[in-house]
Amino acid sequence: MKRKTAADFPQELLDLYDHYAHGLIDRRSFLNQAGKYAAGGITAVALLKMLSPNYVHAQQVPLSDERVVSQYVEYPSPEGHGTMKGLLARPAGITEKLPGVLVVHENRGLNPYIEDVARRVALAGFVAFAPDALTPLGGYPGSDEEGKAMQRQLDGGKMAEDFVAATHFLHEHPECNGQVGVVGFCFGGAVSNALAVSLPEIIKAAVPYYGRQPAAADVAKIKGSLLIHYGELDKRVNEGWPDYQKALDANKIDYTVHFYPEANHGFHNDTTPRYDEAAAKLSWQRTIAFFIEKLNG
Repeated sequence: MKRKTAADFPQELLDLYDHYAHGLIDRRSFLNQAGKYAAGGITAVALLKMLSPNYVHAQQVPLSDERVVSQYVEYPSPEGHGTMKGLLARPAGITEKLPGVLVVHENRGLNPYIEDVARRVALAGFVAFAPDALTPLGGYPGSDEEGKAMQRQLDGGKMAEDFVAATHFLHEHPECNGQVGVVGFCFGGAVSNALAVSLPEIIKAAVPYYGRQPAAADVAKIKGSLLIHYGELDKRVNEGWPDYQKALDANKIDYTVHFYPEANHGFHNDTTPRYDEAAAKLSWQRTIAFFIEKLNG
């Protein structure tokens, strides 16, 4: 069966799924509203399944890839939820210290897509660390729907501290040379922005993918460089860009922003129909080049 793309669905349905995926409406509300798009024997439940991630596709760099060494490790988060876990990955056969890149997941824990992204980062020549915010509840449960519900149960302040602790863990790791960047997607994009604000002495390069922006008053704290990716059709997140841009310009922050034409929120995630191959590949080329420039210099 041909893999579905965003072009196979009305934009209104994609926007409705975006609201469901981010907890703005519940499953019942999605199904009720999606019913008007059901036709030809395809039910609202079937539409939800079509729009949801299929992790069979998240295998650009499999766990078995011999070019990358990866393992699950624990790290301390005394101001957060205590002992946390994450996936640490680095290129195989390299003994010298490397720059580090924190990889921050969406609003559903460390799923197979984000683990694969961490291995992609490692393959590009970095020590990659992808923490799992769901560690206190047993870790990513194998289902995004369960993962979203679990992440909503966590204390937001403690969860923020868990990512701060993960950044310190990577920065101080014996395989890292102390040059640290961060890339995150959706919720992780917001975390990337927040870490650039809260850890300006550590975060040299931040790449938020369609992430919520920090408060304008906090932007002056940023010292690192930013590479910001947005999907042109992502009205929900993009509405915060004008104020962010004004604050970045006013404080002379080093940033570059790209809006990808006809791309939706989540365009980099290759496990859902919202994936935009051209935008994903171009944005990733830009991301890796950015990290090489800012962290290897």
